[in-house]
Amino acid sequence: MFEDLKAFLGCPCTELPAGTPVEKIMEAYQSAKARSIKEGFVPLLISAADWEEDVDIPRKTSPSAYLKQLQATEVPEGKAFFQQRTSYWKEEAEGDSWPDEAVLSPMEGGEAIHHFLGIANYQGKTIPLVLAEIPAEHPWEVFAWMPFGGWNECPSDGEHIAAAKYWYKKYGAVPAVITRDVLEYDLSAPVKREEAMELAMEQYAFCPDIVDQGCESVGYLADSLSKSTKWFFWWD
Repeated sequence: MFEDLKAFLGCPCTELPAGTPVEKIMEAYQSAKARSIKEGFVPLLISAADWEEDVDIPRKTSPSAYLKQLQATEVPEGKAFFQQRTSYWKEEAEGDSWPDEAVLSPMEGGEAIHHFLGIANYQGKTIPLVLAEIPAEHPWEVFAWMPFGGWNECPSDGEHIAAAKYWYKKYGAVPAVITRDVLEYDLSAPVKREEAMELAMEQYAFCPDIVDQGCESVGYLADSLSKSTKWFFWWD
């Protein structure tokens, strides 16, 4: 399992077995992050369990070749991508307002998130992970090494790159965790409170499940984002 994933990624990897304490995983990630800029890689925690079955792997060529293929796709960049996603959901609403007032709600009640959530199962036990040192030039390019998405309304690899590039340049957010159906980002500091509602609307368009099947409120999400250094996305 570990060796196969390491071979697929083609980069240095550290195995973190199931049951590794969350604190140890976070320490390993932070240590790799501290080395990453000088050594030229992006640290990425990846679920090692059944990765060939649980993660969509369309890449048949090298990561660099797949990256060029993704960059050639016609995906809107920056703000235009989120506007496109918002328009899509408004059309899906078939005449109803999207989002409705109940979902918007006041910006309050959110909780701070400072550790990764997708690294543990529903029983609270951490899953088997690989800490990969992805040799990407830019953080948003990690999806060429570890494809993710294109199913159940989850954005495609090219769309993930568009979103990640925009969020990195605006907020310094870096893709940090990929599991079967979870994507998480890491930030050095929470976003400014005055920017949080706009970001929450982008994240709701990007991944409606985090509100519709999660916190149930864009206002709650915005309040949480203003306090958190980790972003969580999950697609059913």
